[in-house]
Amino acid sequence: MRLNLKISIIIILALTIVSIFLFAGIPSHWNYILPRRFEKVLAIVMTGTVIAIATVVFQTITNNRILTPSVIGLGSLYTLLQTFIVFVFGVASIASVNQTINFILSVIAMMVFAFVLYQLLFKKQQNVYFLLLVGLVFGTFFSSLSSFMQVLIDPNDFLSVQNKLFASFNSIHTAIIPYAFGIILLSLAYFWRFIKYLDVMALGKSHAINLGINYDYMVKRLLIIIAVWISVATALVGPILFLGLLVANVTYEFLQTHKHAYLLPSAALISIIALVGGQLIVERVFTFNTTISVILNFIGGVYFLYLILKENKAW
Repeated sequence: MRLNLKISIIIILALTIVSIFLFAGIPSHWNYILPRRFEKVLAIVMTGTVIAIATVVFQTITNNRILTPSVIGLGSLYTLLQTFIVFVFGVASIASVNQTINFILSVIAMMVFAFVLYQLLFKKQQNVYFLLLVGLVFGTFFSSLSSFMQVLIDPNDFLSVQNKLFASFNSIHTAIIPYAFGIILLSLAYFWRFIKYLDVMALGKSHAINLGINYDYMVKRLLIIIAVWISVATALVGPILFLGLLVANVTYEFLQTHKHAYLLPSAALISIIALVGGQLIVERVFTFNTTISVILNFIGGVYFLYLILKENKAW
């Protein structure tokens, strides 16, 4: 199948499933329901786009298709922050109740952590894998602290915390969307200048340097952009662990190309298909009795095991 035909199929499928989500089953009060469905779709498009692109770029940098930006520990830091706010200030605090303040605090905390981590490590170590190892250690540490505080807080407060630890598009605060949209738009505009170098960087550090790429400069800038995207997406809807891994590898398998000019937009569209489809299942099949992150994490976890077994057979 030709590459252009494959991309056309992805575009048509994405438009179809989004249209079904927006317009199917609308009762007489469409002027009330349609804007709220549009808000969900907008949040899905923003989240799916940045997570998919961030994962493809991250896997290009690390030259590993089973790694995702979540190994840096930003999701665990988000969990720790939400738990810490309730543990110290209570569930009725302004930082917990006011979604805009909570969003800003979450993004700032994750960005500061990523920036400090990159600055400290890249001064002494020019090794991405060392950064990943330190990120895993911090992620485990943050998760342990979160679990410790969750055991000590009031059970009713714990339910409030738990609602924020699973990605959901059902209760997105409208005031947050413009902030997230602005940050994502600016970061995508800055990222645009680096797209043309990704195909060369996929060849590996030594080949990229031999072909004239300032590899360390590129890696630092791309990691910062990835941290911005993951921070905003996580603060907007909550952590989604396996979404990036799932859509990135599905994109690789379907397109069978190494050109990032095709991979990046296709991965974003497949991510939107997965999220909108998952949200349809949550609303129409499970009638809101579960969250989209549970469905995606189950499918993504199974697919992750498949990738590991596939790699083992290759060796």
